[in-house]
Amino acid sequence: STTCCDKYKTGVIDGPACNSLCVTETLYFGKCLSTKPNNQMYLGIWDNLPGVVKCQMEQALHLDFGTELEPRKEIVLFDKPTRGTTVQKFKEMVYSLFKAKLGDQGNLSELVNLILTVADGDKDGQVSLGEAKSAWALLQLNEFLLMVILQDKEHTPKLMGFCGDLYVMESVEYTSLYGISLPWVIELFIPSGFRRSMDQLFTPSWPRKAKIAIGLLEFVEDVFHGPYGNFLMCDTSAKNLGYNDKYDLKMVDMRKIVPETNLKELIKDRHCESDLDCVYGTDCRTSCDQSTMKCTSEVIQPNLAKACQLLKDYLLRGAPSEIREELEKQLYSCIALKVTANQMEMEHSLILNNLKTLLWKKISYTNDS
Repeated sequence: STTCCDKYKTGVIDGPACNSLCVTETLYFGKCLSTKPNNQMYLGIWDNLPGVVKCQMEQALHLDFGTELEPRKEIVLFDKPTRGTTVQKFKEMVYSLFKAKLGDQGNLSELVNLILTVADGDKDGQVSLGEAKSAWALLQLNEFLLMVILQDKEHTPKLMGFCGDLYVMESVEYTSLYGISLPWVIELFIPSGFRRSMDQLFTPSWPRKAKIAIGLLEFVEDVFHGPYGNFLMCDTSAKNLGYNDKYDLKMVDMRKIVPETNLKELIKDRHCESDLDCVYGTDCRTSCDQSTMKCTSEVIQPNLAKACQLLKDYLLRGAPSEIREELEKQLYSCIALKVTANQMEMEHSLILNNLKTLLWKKISYTNDS
C-alpha cells in the first residue's frame, strides 16, 4: 500500500479508497487470508465497515504457459492513460481492451460506460486522470472485470472501492466451503488426507450445505454465456468459495475465472508434448494435438461438471436417505458433462435445473434454510 500512497500523494492515481488508506488512515488491515506475498488478501475494516482488501494481485514468477492473462507491469507503472488523454480516447482504450479479452460482444459500449461510472470514484460526474489510471490498472485483472460485469448478481461480492491496484470488496463471513480455517503455518504440517476428514467434520448442517450448493449452481449460470460472453472457471476449489450468515454462496477469489475468448487465444498454438501441457489454472484443460504438437483451443470440461465434482462429497455426506440415490445419479451425470457433447447447452441447463429443483424441494420444508 506504500506504493499506492506515494503515487496518490504525487497525484498519479486516485480512487474512493485512497483518502482513507493514505490520509485519514481509516482503512485497517486485519487478518491475512493469503499465504503468498504476491497476492495479498486481508480481512479489513474501511470506515467501520468490514471488507476484504486485495492488493498486489499479480501472478507469481512461474507463469502458466509462459504468458499470463494479467500483466503486472501495467499496474506497477500506472503509465496509462497518459496526461492529455481525453475521456473519449480513454473510452476507446477500454473498448479495445474488452474486445481483446471478451471478443466481439454486441454490447461492449454499455460495458465501457459502466466502467466509467465505476472509475468515477468521487461521483463528481467526471473521470480524473488519476481515477482513469487506477481503473486501467484494475481492468487488467480478471476478478475486477468480473466484479463489475456481475455487480448486480447475488453471488459476486460487491466492490466497495479502490486506490491504484488495491481494491476493497464486501466481506464474506465464511471464507471456505468447510467450517474450519487454520493458521497457514499449521496447514503446512497437516497431511491432506487428514485435512479432508477434518473438513468434512466441520461443515454446516445438510439443508444449509444444500443452500450453499444451489448458490454455486446459480453462479455457474451467471458466468455461462452471459451478456458479455462465456467465462471459464479455471480453479474450482473449496478455498475460492465462501458464504454469509444466511448461507448464500459468495465467491471469495475469482482471479482464475477468465473470459473464454481470452483463454482460447492464449492456449491455441501453444507447444505441447501431451495433454498435461495444455492446462490453465488448475483445471481448464484442452487436448494436445499430436499431429501438430499444439494445444487445441476447446476446453474439455464445462464449469458445471467441475462444480458438481466439487459438490459431490459435500452434498452426499449427510444427505437425506430418500433423495440420496437420485442426488448421486444427478451429480454423476453432471460430472460426466463434456463441452464437445452435441446438445451440450440444452443438456447443461437440464442438469442444472434438475439439481436445483431436487435440492430446493428438499430444503423448502426445513427451518434451517
